[in-house]
Amino acid sequence: MALNNTYDARPQQETAVGAGIQLLLLALLGTAIGMGPAGWLTGLAFAFATWAVLARALHRSCLRSFGPANRVTLGRATLVGGVTALVADSFESTPPVSLLVGLTAVALLLDGVDGKVARRTGTSTALGARFDMEVDAFLILVLSVYVSMQLGPWVLLIGGMRYAFVAAARIAPWLNAPLPPSFARKTVAAVQGIALLVAGAELLPHLANLAVVLVALGSLLWSFGRDVWWLWRTSRICVEAAATGGKVLELAAR
Repeated sequence: MALNNTYDARPQQETAVGAGIQLLLLALLGTAIGMGPAGWLTGLAFAFATWAVLARALHRSCLRSFGPANRVTLGRATLVGGVTALVADSFESTPPVSLLVGLTAVALLLDGVDGKVARRTGTSTALGARFDMEVDAFLILVLSVYVSMQLGPWVLLIGGMRYAFVAAARIAPWLNAPLPPSFARKTVAAVQGIALLVAGAELLPHLANLAVVLVALGSLLWSFGRDVWWLWRTSRICVEAAATGGKVLELAAR
């Protein structure tokens, strides 16, 4: 029993180390730019929430090792926490755009690394995939908040669409069915982060930034619409198959 507890404690310890690194990054950002209360409080809330949710998920999954891929994702989550703090601070002051863009760019570049590490080391897990997806989704949400201050609140549709889908799945359970792998879906998801990063950097004229984000939103609407249609059609086929099977059994019983 003691040996099992030792194994179970290791992933929890790594999440605690990740939380510590997150606090260190916040301290560095605070020292470098004089971050205000909004940035500090938001960054601390992100660090605590990430640690609490991840620790609970690890406890439920009973993983004996955190794994190299999850370490990469945890590093990305730390960068996302820094971006979140900077975006929150931007409501009170004007943090350096170069710093925000730099942290975001590294987080986006590392997006494909954790998956490759998991496949090469044979450490792919459902928890790791979910962790990676949640970090991606939250980064897009935070970036959409930042860009919405420049282009308008409609940009929040990009960051909020995934969370709206999750909420809708509670009402319509057929939305919870697994989707087939799709290169197009992955490409569209990657485009969102790049488009929001380009717009947030403000390197292009206003109209160009507007066009880039509109194209990103359009592709996201297409991707979600296609997936929802596939899930609905599949659910109807399953219902019809179940009804047909029930009639066959009823006739056989007669």
